[in-house]
Amino acid sequence: MSRNVFAAFLIGLAMSLPLPIFEGSDYQAHAAGKPGPNHGRQTRIKDIAYWSQARENQLVGYGLVIGLPGTGDGTRNAPFTAETLSGMLRRLGIATGDRRAQPRNVAAVVVTARLPPFSKPGAPIDITVSSIGDATSLRGGTLVTTSLLGADEQVYAVAQGSVITSGFDAAGQAEAVTQGVNTAATIPGGAIVERASPAIFYDNALQLQLRNPDFATAVSVADAINAEAKNAYGKTVARATDSRVVEVTKPPNLGMARFIARMESLTVHTDQPARVVMNQRTGTVVIGAAVRISSVAVTHGTLTVRVTEEPNISQPNPFSDGVTAEEPRTIIDVAQPGGTFSQVGGSDLQSLINGLNALGVKPNDTIAILQAIKSAGAIQAEVIVK
Repeated sequence: MSRNVFAAFLIGLAMSLPLPIFEGSDYQAHAAGKPGPNHGRQTRIKDIAYWSQARENQLVGYGLVIGLPGTGDGTRNAPFTAETLSGMLRRLGIATGDRRAQPRNVAAVVVTARLPPFSKPGAPIDITVSSIGDATSLRGGTLVTTSLLGADEQVYAVAQGSVITSGFDAAGQAEAVTQGVNTAATIPGGAIVERASPAIFYDNALQLQLRNPDFATAVSVADAINAEAKNAYGKTVARATDSRVVEVTKPPNLGMARFIARMESLTVHTDQPARVVMNQRTGTVVIGAAVRISSVAVTHGTLTVRVTEEPNISQPNPFSDGVTAEEPRTIIDVAQPGGTFSQVGGSDLQSLINGLNALGVKPNDTIAILQAIKSAGAIQAEVIVK
């Protein structure tokens, strides 16, 4: 065969084979030898990580909710409520003498809030109000001015406003209905920031922390940032130090806000670990898409035990000195329907779900089956039981 004929044969063979189709970032991932969308999802960096220099801070305070319709704290079980009310009245210039106020329309509460990063004085934040006494409901109440402190015992915000509860209760002479929680409430925008949130960047050194630690995802984030920085600034700026932290150095003579905005908008492939999360209390089962199960045969039956008490009553003969006697008699029935074996397994999540549905099991039974499959070594995933 001549060289030209052989070349024509190769060209014809190549044209007859189906070619893979890649579009956009899929082609770039394929060319770089990285996993495609079947192994991960394109996600913005801002959605999977946060800057450790700019984080939320917890605030807490103690205050009073007033104006309750007789559902406040009792002075016997919550004496601190009366003491707090008396102290507040004295600060307002109202002398109460030695007598303590004993109203039923006041409740002592703890106020909590999250102070967002870069919060400036005057910004509103949401707060949560929770009763700490024996109040039965906070519905219809108003929170009086309450200082919110940080971990350093400094005042960062001041809260006040009408509380909003999500529950309700209705009661009659013979029955009462309660839904939700009436002793916890919220006030949207109920606090005003009084002190700026500490968020300082030193020496252009930044740290990105992944919300879900993973080495593969951390490396992908560092690679994406370095590729963008190499193209825009001519050098790499990121380094993955472990499964959670990616260290980033801002180039000089560049605004911090503009640099962070550009890096956060980059998209990366996130890697998802194979994980099964089961909550035995609620019967919730969450199975990740990366979970794989080797083919196993499963049977799941139910054992029913019924205990019935049917005592025998023995009556004495007429005109005798005997008394009526009760002879205990217990009947126990045990039934265990025979189950059939079903094959569970496959290379994807849908195969696993189809196999479990074929058994006709409930969520609590699914938990038992998955635990048994894990003990058999047939499930390739981390199993978390809560």
